[in-house]
Amino acid sequence: MTVTDDLRRILRHTDQVVPEDELTAKLELRRPLRVKLGLDPTAPEVTLGWAVVLRKLRQFQELGHTAVLIVGDFTAQVGDPSERAETRRRLSAEEVNRYAENLLGQFERILLPEPLEVRRNSEWLSPMKMPEVLELTSAATVAQMMERADFAKRHEEGTPISVMEFLYPLLQGYDSVAVESDVELGGSDQLWNLMMGRSVQQRYGMEQQVALTMPILVGLDGTRRMGQSLGNYIGVEDSPADMFGKTMSIPDKAMPQWFRLAADYDDEQVEEVEAALRSGDLHPSQAKRRLARSIVGLYWGDEAALAAESEFDKIFKEGGVPDEMTEHRLPPETEIQLAALIRDAFAMSGSEARRMIEQGAVRLDGEPVAVTEMARNRLVGKVLNVGKRRFIRLID
Repeated sequence: MTVTDDLRRILRHTDQVVPEDELTAKLELRRPLRVKLGLDPTAPEVTLGWAVVLRKLRQFQELGHTAVLIVGDFTAQVGDPSERAETRRRLSAEEVNRYAENLLGQFERILLPEPLEVRRNSEWLSPMKMPEVLELTSAATVAQMMERADFAKRHEEGTPISVMEFLYPLLQGYDSVAVESDVELGGSDQLWNLMMGRSVQQRYGMEQQVALTMPILVGLDGTRRMGQSLGNYIGVEDSPADMFGKTMSIPDKAMPQWFRLAADYDDEQVEEVEAALRSGDLHPSQAKRRLARSIVGLYWGDEAALAAESEFDKIFKEGGVPDEMTEHRLPPETEIQLAALIRDAFAMSGSEARRMIEQGAVRLDGEPVAVTEMARNRLVGKVLNVGKRRFIRLID
């Protein structure tokens, strides 16, 4: 492939590349580039939102470049202030390490095993001595920091900004020094941080990296960014049935972006879908099925995607139950409080469980449940479901 072919593939679906001419120049060197992606382990799952930039990293791997995945176990304890209205709660080292262990195997579902380096930034940030920290802080001025929109907004509003938050982009920039990054990837909200990495590299006498950002995938609500704290996400390790069902729940308006970013369709393919929707040749529900099959197929294969669609139809069109479901052991009491049972079985709050009962969203073997208490022997072996997609089998 030519440099032009490589560049065309790299630019596919990207938001910004700064500066683009430097990326072209680096590609023309015809050597493996070191392509950095830093992810702070602040949550337990890799979502389809994270997968957008992870798949771009994989594209670089497929072109022969080295993926350098940095698990920000040190920076996660500082907290990325990007688009924050207030100082982020600091995570403990134990929390961060627990999340990091959960995430590493999930990254492997997307990235190639080679060429890949997985590094923790505590490797070089933890041993830093005060003279080294002071040297790092000299890479940026307060005026530069206040050019950042969220810092400027908070300063104008009188909202506190800690000095530690100023350190975060400098620490992330030093990661680029430590791994000798040629290109750094991130979401569109990360451009300022990635550009700070260029400044830090320049301070340390290195060739500056190119910043490449990807659009932010909206979540299941079709409005806000996909996020675990918002609960509007799909995880890459969700079961095929859950992945399919959740995709079918997104608003129609989110489909074009999801086709591009979550299902990895080319622009031409997305335009064909949009044209068919406008002409009436394709119904929105059929387009969404195509989207759901494509997403499930990316992570589980085409056979699993077809099985997930069949199960979706069984539950939603035929009123059936899943072929496989989690089992939940009933407590020993003779009379079972249903709200407490639902709370424990589906990991929800007691108030939410009571609300689901009141709204008629709870069924036992397909029959609505309106009572708050039931004899234990009437529950053994039954299928309890809450809402449209959550099912468990109750066992003795």
